[in-house]
Amino acid sequence: MIKLTLAQLNLTVGDIHGNVQRMVAAARQAAWAGSQLIVFPELALSGYYPGDLLDEPAFLRRVDQGLDALRAASRELPELTWVFGTPLRRSGPGKPLENALLALKAGEELLRYAKQLLPTYNIFDERRHFEPGPDVAKVLRIGTAQVGLLICEDGWNDDGADYGVNPFARLRDAAPDLIVSINASPSNIGKRAQRHQVFTAASHRHGLPILYVNHVGGHDQLVYDGASFAVEPEAGMVFEAERFAESVRTLGFVDGRFVEPDGSELARPSAAGLCAMAFYRAQIVLGLRDYARRCGFAQAVVGCSGGIDSALTLALAAEALGAENVVGITMPSSFSSAGSVTDSEMLCRNLGISLLNHPIHGAVDALKAQFASSFGTPVQGLTLENLQARVRGTILMAYSNAFGHLLLTTGNKSEVSVGYCTLYGDTNGGLGLIGDLYKTEVFALSRHLNEAAGRELIPTAIIEKEPSAELAPDQRDSDSLPPYPVLDEMLKLLVEGERLAASEREPAEARLAALRETAEGRALIEKIARLTQRSEYKRRQAPPLIRLRARAFGQGRQMPIAAVHPGVLA
Repeated sequence: MIKLTLAQLNLTVGDIHGNVQRMVAAARQAAWAGSQLIVFPELALSGYYPGDLLDEPAFLRRVDQGLDALRAASRELPELTWVFGTPLRRSGPGKPLENALLALKAGEELLRYAKQLLPTYNIFDERRHFEPGPDVAKVLRIGTAQVGLLICEDGWNDDGADYGVNPFARLRDAAPDLIVSINASPSNIGKRAQRHQVFTAASHRHGLPILYVNHVGGHDQLVYDGASFAVEPEAGMVFEAERFAESVRTLGFVDGRFVEPDGSELARPSAAGLCAMAFYRAQIVLGLRDYARRCGFAQAVVGCSGGIDSALTLALAAEALGAENVVGITMPSSFSSAGSVTDSEMLCRNLGISLLNHPIHGAVDALKAQFASSFGTPVQGLTLENLQARVRGTILMAYSNAFGHLLLTTGNKSEVSVGYCTLYGDTNGGLGLIGDLYKTEVFALSRHLNEAAGRELIPTAIIEKEPSAELAPDQRDSDSLPPYPVLDEMLKLLVEGERLAASEREPAEARLAALRETAEGRALIEKIARLTQRSEYKRRQAPPLIRLRARAFGQGRQMPIAAVHPGVLA
């Protein structure tokens, strides 16, 4: 039997020294467990994804220094082989770097392998910096086993649908005893099941066991859920590491099977995984916690309107950062209902967070008077509505500047899609927690938090309140938008389309087909498509949001602003 340790670590992009320290600590743990091989994720040394840091000579010098430190550390653990991902310089035509896997033992390089399939779609842009590796298989001898090696995307083309090269097939021909795949696979709803399906099918097709090692942690928009796993050709999934947490775990491998280090059977993972709402919650909490920590924030502030979006944002922020580190600010105007303040007070009591009151009547009245004096026209209509939102946004940013809190924006995906938000107002902030949740999902997740807590974290009065921006007398969201159950189905097709799972796509298509039956419905379809297209300039200037779904606004959806768009819902 050989022993293999997977190191599912929360590594930071660009923190070469810190990443080396975490890797060395995991390696010492592996050596103490008697492991012969420790496996780290893709680009573990640099973090995934460094982006244009890879163009900076100073950054590459730090990578070189990190490699030297890892070689020195491996000399101190001479019985252990280290497999990890790192950027490496290359020579010849093409890009000057490759996305590489290195194997070290006792300070010596045993093997290097360059990733062959470089994804350039959705959130990925590896071809911008890396040159694809040659079509070769690399196999490493560990004790009595031949270990074949892959890097992430190299294992996702076994059906040959996306690339002309299939590294999996090439590796099979090298006759390894098992395959180790190092990965940087961002998390979204349904991604865990997709990974399991792809690698279970490949394992069965080629008759090869696979150990899959992934990153964990939040980086800007992206969250990595870990969930590293082991799969066997006949048994299927036999092991899964914890989701949304670091894990340094040693497994045994004997006679083509993964076992516990003492040779006993592994406890099989559940196929079900987390329900959608539990997944959203875990992803947002980890995403915020790491974003704040990596950006140097310990506290957060949220504008508390008494509505469902700010309530959910506050609840998630309190879970991620601690209630004592979250502040809500209520900013009533002349149009605010009494409930906007009283509901905010009840919410913050339930969550145990501080609520500060900063009315905006005086500031709005002063700006209105000065505007009329300077420009000879009164502030009214949409201008007045947006003025209130921008006053609130200014107050929140001033609080952030004065007290050092991270301002969290509260827009949901439905509103962000159609531009039902005010640029430089409620779009102000450093991070959006719920910007990839449709409004119907905001309600569902709020109810889920209450059910999980066994009490009202978010008051029922807020959940059942009719949505309103409260920027004009008796204003309701339904004055400007169709009911959210209708709007969200349309937006799912418009924004995500074929990336939707069948369970979501089919009801959305049925809803759209029903709308097309009437002139009113067709006009509504055209209106929502037009609003979504015209709001691209707002989204371009909005803060990053935590990605939850297969296609989120931000780096995964790159649309031009000044362009004529097709009527994709027509």
